[in-house]
Amino acid sequence: MNRPLIGRLVVVGVGLIGGSFAAALRHAGQVGEVVGVGRSTDSMREALDLGLIDRAESDWASAMEGADLVMLATPVGQMAAVMSGLLPHLPAHAVVTDAGSTKGDVVAAARRCFGARIAQFVPGHPIAGAEKSGPSAARADLYERRRVVLTPLAENSAESVDLVRQAWQLCGALISLTTPEHHDRWLASVSHLPHLLSFALVSALAARTNAEEIFNLAGGGFRDFTRIAASHPEMWRDIFFANREALLAELTAYEAELARYRRLIENGDATGLEARIGSAREARTAWANRQG
Repeated sequence: MNRPLIGRLVVVGVGLIGGSFAAALRHAGQVGEVVGVGRSTDSMREALDLGLIDRAESDWASAMEGADLVMLATPVGQMAAVMSGLLPHLPAHAVVTDAGSTKGDVVAAARRCFGARIAQFVPGHPIAGAEKSGPSAARADLYERRRVVLTPLAENSAESVDLVRQAWQLCGALISLTTPEHHDRWLASVSHLPHLLSFALVSALAARTNAEEIFNLAGGGFRDFTRIAASHPEMWRDIFFANREALLAELTAYEAELARYRRLIENGDATGLEARIGSAREARTAWANRQG
């Protein structure tokens, strides 16, 4: 029998992202044992019952023993504390990666915590979230044909990067490599801003005195636009603050575009408004076609 790529996988945060990573590798037959670490006893019990992990640990020494790959799948605001806790017990051969939605802050935290051992940390981010969370949301096919961005550090060995790359490819993911800075600018526009807009629309409507009537009349357009407003509050709070500068820059650009639409409507410029909408439609259709 062939030896699996990862003898012992440790997943810190066995929810949608971490649980799906473990489930996909188990489905591929490329992990020996999965150890789960989490804040909630109930979540760990659920992860065990679902077969996402083989055992749960609350002690870092026990959790890290014999680890080959460690996946940090917690909100980015928790990363520094998690890294500081696990590092004294991390085997010298083990590789640590993460699934954080921002990279600049996570890399900065890793450099502070890992110090001379920073080569063991390979940053990453799967672009494959969903509005649901927790172990019950995990599924083995979450990463099929989904993009995973790795932002390797200069100190990383080729072997460490390749281990993380292979693990994600076994999950069915498509791999892109870039810098942490480019990642954060890119994600601010296509992920962080859309989530902010979705949250803002729902909170604005929910605050109205006739909110129930409004929601009762909502249809498919509202459902599609606001699906991501059901996402995890703690996670997105941390992301918005972690990528503050890039997000604010994107928000400023979006506000300017909204002002253009407002002027076209105020001025009754039907031709200009139709052209603006048409260019957006063409761009959206071209993107969808590229996605297959």
